Amino acid sequence: MDEKLKVFFCEDDENLGTLLREYLQAKGYNTDLYPDGDAGYKGFIKEKYDLCVLDVMMPKKDGFTLAQEIRSINPEIPIIFLTAKTMKEDILEGFKLGADDYLTKPFSMEELLLRIEAILRRVKGKKMKEIASYKLGKFTFDTQKQTLVIKDKVTKLTTKECELLSLLCAHVNEVLERNYALKTIWVDDNYFNARSMDVYITKLRKLLKDDPDIEIINIHGKGYKLIAPLEG
Repeated sequence: MDEKLKVFFCEDDENLGTLLREYLQAKGYNTDLYPDGDAGYKGFIKEKYDLCVLDVMMPKKDGFTLAQEIRSINPEIPIIFLTAKTMKEDILEGFKLGADDYLTKPFSMEELLLRIEAILRRVKGKKMKEIASYKLGKFTFDTQKQTLVIKDKVTKLTTKECELLSLLCAHVNEVLERNYALKTIWVDDNYFNARSMDVYITKLRKLLKDDPDIEIINIHGKGYKLIAPLEG
């Protein structure tokens, strides 16, 4: 993707905060670190973020209070809570506030990254489904009716064909990573699902051949790229 996703990170443990911020940035996420809830709130209202990671126990303003304030500004933004506590009441409180996930310290950086990626896949999948139609070269692709139309020719797509083409359109002229597509549509990236996706890619190529300006190419070792003039 051209634009890096932006993570809002509020953690009062300076060493842990710095370590995690550097790790997330190395993994391709622009990450802003704030040392307490007050500083976090002031930072949040100035910037646009894609996901929040909040420590629960912080000075000046705890993570639960900050989450309520964040939700009043952006009700849809995903939130992950970090805490050293293991009390059931705290976990329940976090989910009552609309937490998307919850990690208890100590945890591995890799686990946090996997949780972030899983949440962002769900969010992107939801946004992808909300796009009703794409103007794809000479085609009109209706994601709700699951139809691909060129001139007077209307093709009804299967659900999987529709989901895969939607994902390709959401990443048009970019590389759609193979594992990402498998986990988003098939949930599991095992061998049989991978072969199934290859079959659907072949089907989509045949359906799109009526417009020579459109092609789906293989990117070796990575995935696929839909090359097309695309309008919203």
